Amino acid sequence: MATRIVNPAIFPSSTFLLRSLLSQPSRLQLRATPFSAKLTRKLHIDRHSQDKEAKMDQTGERYSKEANDFNTKPKTTGLSETIMPHILNLYASRATPRDFDIYAENAAFEDPLTSANGLQQIKSAFYSIPKVFKESRIVEYTVKENEVSPGKHEILVDSKQYYKFLGKDVDLVSLIKLYIENGKVVRHEDWWDKKPPRSRETEKIPMFGRAMEVMRRGAMLTIHAMMGFGKDPQPET
Repeated sequence: MATRIVNPAIFPSSTFLLRSLLSQPSRLQLRATPFSAKLTRKLHIDRHSQDKEAKMDQTGERYSKEANDFNTKPKTTGLSETIMPHILNLYASRATPRDFDIYAENAAFEDPLTSANGLQQIKSAFYSIPKVFKESRIVEYTVKENEVSPGKHEILVDSKQYYKFLGKDVDLVSLIKLYIENGKVVRHEDWWDKKPPRSRETEKIPMFGRAMEVMRRGAMLTIHAMMGFGKDPQPET
């Protein structure tokens, strides 16, 4: 069933933030070339790179994969092998209740648009993606997994994402940071352009950073209400 864009006006706060970020070409790049042609070039590069042996470093195995080629599963180790298929589903607008089993009940999620606290708000954040974007997906990604301490891990996903927003192709470079405790994600951060979301800690003017934090929380609460407070969608019959 084809995904249909819902009028972005139903998410006023998040749409304002998104339009503001789209106006900054240093953060998001709008491509005029067809995505299919670009994807073909990427597939060619990926096939060439897959012929090389995976290199190991002190922090774990690194691998690269064209995320739409689901017939070729990358070699992964540890928690990333279990978690990454669910992360790909969340970003590709095909989230199911089972995909959220990777999160702890008190988990937090943050990106430049929203700041979610608790599992139900995280569900609302990802269930809302197909309501705002006609298409979305992680196109390429590289994973690094670190053991911080016994029972605590960190997964870093260096990714390239694609979105179609208001008829425009949006390419986004992002660093996804997943903090794991006892096998569950307790914090999920999405750093667009590999920069942390604006906050009191990252801005030179703390008051401006605080205002951005309030806007993200307000956008999340609006989305949470519009998405039925994290209610899982009914299965299709």
